[in-house]
Amino acid sequence: MTTNRKKVLYTDSMGRAGIEILKARGDIEAIPFNYFMKDTEYQALLKSHAPVHAVILGATPFAEADYAASGGIEVVARTGVGYDAIDIPAMTRRKVPVMIAGTANSPSVAEQAMTFMLTLARKGPQLTRLVAEGRWADRLKPENVAVDMFEKTVLIVGFGRIGTRTAKRCLAMEMTVLIYDPYVKAEVIRAAGCEPVADLDAALPRADFITIHCPKTPDTVGMFNADRLGRMKRTAYLVCTARGGIIDEAALHEALTDGTLPAAALDVFDREPPDTANPLFKLPNVILSPHMAGVTAEAMERMAVEAAKNVLSVFDGNPRKENAINPEVFG
Repeated sequence: MTTNRKKVLYTDSMGRAGIEILKARGDIEAIPFNYFMKDTEYQALLKSHAPVHAVILGATPFAEADYAASGGIEVVARTGVGYDAIDIPAMTRRKVPVMIAGTANSPSVAEQAMTFMLTLARKGPQLTRLVAEGRWADRLKPENVAVDMFEKTVLIVGFGRIGTRTAKRCLAMEMTVLIYDPYVKAEVIRAAGCEPVADLDAALPRADFITIHCPKTPDTVGMFNADRLGRMKRTAYLVCTARGGIIDEAALHEALTDGTLPAAALDVFDREPPDTANPLFKLPNVILSPHMAGVTAEAMERMAVEAAKNVLSVFDGNPRKENAINPEVFG
C-alpha cells in the first residue's frame, strides 16, 4: 500500500455500483462502516484510520468533532440529497465541500409522493381493512368512497429536483398544479405548466392535495403548524417526503383527530428512528413509511455512483460544483 492513497470511509448501505467505482481506483483505500453506528463509535473509527480524506454518509451526522477526528477530511458526500445532519457552516469554514447525490433519487421520491397521494385518494388502507374484515356491504358508505385526482388542485411546496418531477406527474394526472417556492422565478414555474403562488397562506385553501418537497432549514422548520393546517380544506390531503420537523407533528395529530384534515402520509419524522409511542402512529388515517421515499433498488445504485463520482471529482481537482451544497469553498 502506498502512502499517498486517499482513504474513503463509506456507509455499508451504499449501493454496490458506487463501491466498485471507488475500488477500481488504485489510489483509493475504501473502508466501510456500519450505517447504524453510534456517533461516538464513528468518531473512534475516524481516529483509528486517520487521516481520512473523504466520507460517504447515509444518515450519519458530520460536524466539528468528526472533522477533528478525521485528521484531514477533504470532502463530505452523501448518498442522498438531504444535508440537515451535516454542519454546513462548520464545513464551509474548513473549506470542505459537502456533496449530495444530485438528481439520483429524485424520480423515486416523486413516485413515492404520487403513491401517497393516490393511496390517500383511493382510500387504500381502509378499503383493505373493509375487505379483510368482511364489511363488503359498507363499501358505498360516504367515508369509504374514493376521490379522483383528476381535475383536482395540488399545491407543491418546493420546486427543486423533486418538486419539478412531482409536478410533471401531477400534470399528467390532469391536475391543476400550484407551486410555492420563493427561490424560483414565476416565469420558470409558468414555463413548466404550473401556477406560481407567492403567498403560501393564501394558496392553502385552494388545494385538494399538498405535497412537501422543500429542504429543512430554519425557515421551513414548523412551516406547517396549527395555523397553516387550519387553513387547508377540510377535505385536503397532506403528504411529506421531505424532512421531519417541517410539519408540526403535535398539530398534525390534532388536525387528524378533530376533523380538520381527513388523512395524511408521512415518510419522515421529527425523530428518526421515531418513538413507536408517537400518537400519530395509532391513527387509522395516517400512512407511514420509514424514510424510504428515495430508496429503491435502482435509486440506491444511482446515488452510490453519484456519491463516488462526487468524491473523486474533488480528489482529481475537477469538482462537480453543481452537487455541492457550499460551492463557495471552491473559490
